[in-house]
Amino acid sequence: MIVSEGDDRALYDLVQERNLIRQYDLLTNCVEIGLRQGHTALDKYTLWALNHVAVANISQFGGRFREEPIYVGNHLPPHFKEVPELMDKFISTIHENWFNWTPTQIAAYGLWRLNWIHPFIEGNGRTARATCYYLLCARSGSLLPGRKIVPERIREERRGYVDGLRAADRAWHEGNLDFSELEGYLAKLLEAQLRDLD
Repeated sequence: MIVSEGDDRALYDLVQERNLIRQYDLLTNCVEIGLRQGHTALDKYTLWALNHVAVANISQFGGRFREEPIYVGNHLPPHFKEVPELMDKFISTIHENWFNWTPTQIAAYGLWRLNWIHPFIEGNGRTARATCYYLLCARSGSLLPGRKIVPERIREERRGYVDGLRAADRAWHEGNLDFSELEGYLAKLLEAQLRDLD
């Protein structure tokens, strides 16, 4: 059962909005589990679940890695045959740097790298933003307070998001791992969230 954006935009938007609510409920569960189980709790099954919920009823391929080429504006994601290994390395990098990177650094890495790999057919941005928030909370040691959470703020302030992703892409293309611009952007959004408690 699928609704497409072209066939019924109003219904598509409604389904997508409800999916985001369900994804946040699942994300809350994931954070609570991660807080109890520690830094190795994040795995590909968590990412599959977050993606599946994000694209339920709007994509038939939710919750599994893509097995075909995909194009994203000027970014050409890696070949689909590379995705499983790249995702293993992604998760390993998070586990290995859990105590070396600050919450905003590890969240920025997660946000950038998932968008760069683009492991899913649909919902990559939503899954990356949810993963980013999981990493912020789990690395900070709590489900962070605030009326409007970082993923919502990213959706509203996309310019810094896009600029940060592009800066990290350029650095990677030159052989460097540098997501500092994206990290600075997330730090500002997190600060705004933590001030917005009423």
